[in-house]
Amino acid sequence: MSAPPSDPSSSAAPPPPPPPPSESYPGEKALSARELEWAVNSPSLLEEHRASNGSIVRTRFPPEPNGFLHIGHAKSMNMNFSLAFEKLGVPLENRRTVFRYDDTNPDAESEEYIDSLRRDMEWMGWKPERTTYSSDNFETLHNLAVRLIERGLAYVCDMSKDEMEAQRDLARRRVGAIGQGKDPDVEAPISDPDILPGRNRDTSVERNLRMFEEMRLGLHAEGSMTLRLKMDFESSNPNMYDLVAYRIKYTSHPHAGPGRCLYPAYDFTHGICDSLERIDYSICTLEFETRREPYYWILWALDMYKPKVYEMSRLNLEYTVLSKRRLLKLVNKEYVRGWDDPRMPTISGLRRRGYTADILNSFCNDVGATRAMNVVEMEKLDQTARLKLGPSSRRAMAALDPIKVIITNFDDADPSGEGLTFDVNNSPTDESMGSHRVSLTSTIYIDSSDFRLKDAKTYYGLAPNKAVGLKYYGGNMFCTDVVKDAKGKVTELKCTLDKSEGRKKPKSFITWVPSDGIPCEVRVYGHLFTVPEPTDRWEEEVNPKSEAVHPNAIIDPSVKDAVDASRVDRWTSNPALQFERLGYFVVDVDTAYSSSSNSGGKLVFNRTVSLKAEIKVHEKTPAELAAIEARRSKAKADEAAKKERLKISPEDFFKLAAEFKGKYTQYDDTGLPTHDKDGKEVTKSMKKKLEKERTKFKKQLMKAGKK
Repeated sequence: MSAPPSDPSSSAAPPPPPPPPSESYPGEKALSARELEWAVNSPSLLEEHRASNGSIVRTRFPPEPNGFLHIGHAKSMNMNFSLAFEKLGVPLENRRTVFRYDDTNPDAESEEYIDSLRRDMEWMGWKPERTTYSSDNFETLHNLAVRLIERGLAYVCDMSKDEMEAQRDLARRRVGAIGQGKDPDVEAPISDPDILPGRNRDTSVERNLRMFEEMRLGLHAEGSMTLRLKMDFESSNPNMYDLVAYRIKYTSHPHAGPGRCLYPAYDFTHGICDSLERIDYSICTLEFETRREPYYWILWALDMYKPKVYEMSRLNLEYTVLSKRRLLKLVNKEYVRGWDDPRMPTISGLRRRGYTADILNSFCNDVGATRAMNVVEMEKLDQTARLKLGPSSRRAMAALDPIKVIITNFDDADPSGEGLTFDVNNSPTDESMGSHRVSLTSTIYIDSSDFRLKDAKTYYGLAPNKAVGLKYYGGNMFCTDVVKDAKGKVTELKCTLDKSEGRKKPKSFITWVPSDGIPCEVRVYGHLFTVPEPTDRWEEEVNPKSEAVHPNAIIDPSVKDAVDASRVDRWTSNPALQFERLGYFVVDVDTAYSSSSNSGGKLVFNRTVSLKAEIKVHEKTPAELAAIEARRSKAKADEAAKKERLKISPEDFFKLAAEFKGKYTQYDDTGLPTHDKDGKEVTKSMKKKLEKERTKFKKQLMKAGKK
């Protein structure tokens, strides 16, 4: 590709580039990337930019309001508001970040999205220098497009979408032929100049100015014409094949309002807005790396200041999709309940699930920002949540699938009749979090996971005729009877309390909820997809069991003031609790519970994360279970045969050992075979082999302590 002329309206050879400026900050090279001649700023542009910014270093966070922000945007915010400055070594007082709505496509944008982007950014804790809209520059962008037409660097094109695709395909094949040292006119001949270079490319400036004005006035149908940039069809980068700068859309704009039918494209807009806003570092993800050429070409053609561009790897997280197109499809096809569904990787969904801004920012800090592509394990995010929620979450006892327990000797355990009440710390490690009281009642509820009808050596929970410890009571609870319904489901347990001195020490202590516990609904979430890295067939990989609802859960009543519906809001981090032994949970926005009346509507919790990493156990098929049992039986039989074998004396080894029994008829004085079962004499070489076998057996006897 030839070097760009210094004056866009001239084809003169460029002057030598100015010497690079001295590094403003020690880490300036940390955000360096592929260099282009178009990216070189003239001394006058550099001086103008420095006069404007001084010691300030400015980045920008420019999401498009066509959906909700997701965890990938959390990484981008972390980079643009913090990590980039850390890498560069910029002092706090010199850091500035612009929050810009990249709102150039009114068909996909809405007021709801605009509002959600701002709220999510603020909730994440980031404070921009100012908030801007690309649409606020529509007039300036239009005037700059006119300037390009006047310079012969843009033209109005009436080619259809199919014709443009054919044009780009032909250009790509011709460039590929040149790269292989072949003749492009042979490998990919131009059969129709209307296609390449295109029937409109060399039209006059006057014609293009007139038709561009007609586009602005709405005199042409939507999709019938575009304004294209006169770039380079011989470039190895297809993004240089005369990009579309403007298109006709008869759509009202959610921010700029109605009355406009000509809209600039993203590729034309974002570099210009970067320059207008005095951005120093334009940071994006690696899929935009090939947009570097058109980014700088446009600014070169307009003789505008060129910020430094740095591309980092995007965040790829297991069991998620971050494509807005796919996320929108999840919402529209009702795989989830909305953009803020707790299974969604959106910031709103993560917040609703109980992830805090601190968790997400810490996670992004740990992941960092490099150019290396990778997939981050979901467990890394979960572990970050556990480390943050552990010290800050108030403890409470709950039962997701409760079993009613009648304590038959409760009067004996509470002879005073004053009740059994215990003071419990809200946090076992932080006394400043205070305490609450729990009362043991004659009827309590335990979680079904803490009871089994059939006991086992490795099971430490409650079972018939077995005792377990009861949390905070300081004694045991013994199951004496089990009540079942007509279908055989356990509905009630009858138990006794034991606090005697000589009682057997239990192997575990289970949690419980008193009879006046608060009924609630608990939603436990798993992965949204069944595979770590969803493929192009991602809709078939949506996990139908990603949400498990426990509609009859119950929780310790001491939390009632903390879970009132008045404390719950869609845009804030809602009250979070650690359900002892069950995980970390947050009050959901569907909650309508009133603590003052202990009613008013249901109380709903979402599980944020389990207390420990969950290891998914493969549910074995009957055939697999049968194979396991067969292997166990064989192992037992082999062990028994080995023991029987060691009872044989060396003299009788060849007579009684299973592998030799019946093979020989005559033996010498030591028991070594001399004739086989057919009466034939055993050869000398065979006798040597047999003697080796017996020697090996003797060693086994000695090892087993037998002579």
